[in-house]
Amino acid sequence: MPAQSPLMTIMIAAARKAGRGLNRDFGEVENLQVSRKGPADFVSNADHKAEQVIFEELSKARPGYGFLMEERGEVKGTDKTHRWIVDPLDGTLNFLHGLPHFAISMALEREGELVAGVVYNPVSNELFTAEKGRGAFLNDRRIRVAARTNLADALVVTGIAHKNRVNPGKGQFMAEYDRVVDATAGVHRFGSAALDLAWVAAGRFDAYWERSLAPWDIAAGALLVREAGGFAREIDGGDFMHTGNIVASNERLLPFLTKVVKG
Repeated sequence: MPAQSPLMTIMIAAARKAGRGLNRDFGEVENLQVSRKGPADFVSNADHKAEQVIFEELSKARPGYGFLMEERGEVKGTDKTHRWIVDPLDGTLNFLHGLPHFAISMALEREGELVAGVVYNPVSNELFTAEKGRGAFLNDRRIRVAARTNLADALVVTGIAHKNRVNPGKGQFMAEYDRVVDATAGVHRFGSAALDLAWVAAGRFDAYWERSLAPWDIAAGALLVREAGGFAREIDGGDFMHTGNIVASNERLLPFLTKVVKG
């Protein structure tokens, strides 16, 4: 692993500090499952606390940078060229049910371009990092996208459209899902877009697609895939940071999967 940059040092420190709080809160979720109030409010509070930690740490280290965050929304900075894009708890439903598959996701955008990303699962202590032009890493090990070239052999991951998503509708998702299932070795759904993309970068999944995501769901993961030698693109050819529609894989599989998804 190349020497850690000052920027990455800042991002990792913020992720680990927020992760310690999430780990503590995650340890309490199981006890809350039987309470009358239920764990939903507790998890929402854990989400807000993690975001506050990240906001404070990044603001202190880089005063003036703007933010786009899941809970706060957009926070304008005096530095108009830099913006942090943060999801403090991606995989909330997993967290809520005591499943140890969730992550902190943060990325830095410089003049509209993604230049650094961190995806951190505090339970497994898996830290995925990437900087533009410097490669992608899992902890201290360089990672690469899988090398499969036959879509029929590929393991693909996606997210299932839920009831409060306007686009895509359930019908569109099921049609896409059926086509991809028929064309591949299998389709999994793990419940965290940030980790889905990180795992594509690490070669655990061969490809990923999903629609109508928020920028904080995919910014860091998309950079990880690109720095791991893969490609992350908008399904229909636009800008996935605006549409939330993304497909990611290696160079050979990407066009085939995109064609199947689009039908």
